[in-house]
Amino acid sequence: MKRNGLFALIALSLAGIGAAQAQDYSNWYIAPRVGAVIPDSDRETDTSLFTGIGIGFWSTPNFAVDFEVTHNNADFEKKSLRNGHEFENTGLGFAGRYFFGDAGSSWRPYAMGGLGFLRHAAISGSQLSASRANGWDPMVTVGGGVQHGFSDRLAFRAEIAARYDRDNNSRQYYTNEHKTGFVDAIASVALLVNFGGEAAPPPAKTIENPPVAQAQKSCRDLDDDNDGVNNCDDRCPSTEAGVQVGPDGCPIKVTIDLRGVNFKFDRPKKGEKSIAPTLQEPTADSIAILDQAVDVLKRNPQAHVEVAGHTDSVGTDEYNQGLSERRARDRV
Repeated sequence: MKRNGLFALIALSLAGIGAAQAQDYSNWYIAPRVGAVIPDSDRETDTSLFTGIGIGFWSTPNFAVDFEVTHNNADFEKKSLRNGHEFENTGLGFAGRYFFGDAGSSWRPYAMGGLGFLRHAAISGSQLSASRANGWDPMVTVGGGVQHGFSDRLAFRAEIAARYDRDNNSRQYYTNEHKTGFVDAIASVALLVNFGGEAAPPPAKTIENPPVAQAQKSCRDLDDDNDGVNNCDDRCPSTEAGVQVGPDGCPIKVTIDLRGVNFKFDRPKKGEKSIAPTLQEPTADSIAILDQAVDVLKRNPQAHVEVAGHTDSVGTDEYNQGLSERRARDRV
């Protein structure tokens, strides 16, 4: 296969492409193409102008299908028996292109594969019968390229492909040498014009977790348990109404230690209801402890009070349990 001029053509096709905005197609588009066919060396033809047009459809954001019509006229080489004449190819086929990257990206590489038919025709075939030199044969095309979006309506493609043409008559009738199948290289550029609907707007962004500052601002305005402490700072959000709470929203816990205010030994007895006869004679220290307890209760009228009674280690556990309960119960 001849490859002279292939890389120069690729460079030329990419030249002059500047910065552009990302593109997002919708549905149908047309794609006129122009480039060059670098023929299989066994064809004995020169590199020729390649033209075509495609009608394409985006089946997904990453896959497009084109129906394409292509054409090229090639001059035979000087060394060929057909020097001075031309050879024509007309192609009909479908091509699928898979695009890599996000649909909104400005540059997107892709891989291409296609199937179709090529019609071969000898022009000015005075030496040969046109009916013997002409005909349709299947073709397979594979290649790749890159697409660049100018806007949501226009894009540019640069593509290189290899085309297998199962031509089994042209060479035989031109040179009397039988050969089936040729592989040509095609380098082309295309301009895509989208004529579908407007490009879909990007999906709205959602914030699953609002910023911490916003969440704190809203909860500082709420006090679900009506204890005077906002929800942000309330560590006990289910406090009952009327219970005195601290800055953290939790009930105030008051501990009153009556150590030094003692019962007489083994008192109260069962059936004793009054606490005064059961206590030891008050001292200055015990009176000060009781005065302090009264002051704490006056300053915390909503406080919940738990009373615990204790005994010494004399007696059985069962007896002492009953004695401690009597000391704590109904002592007013």
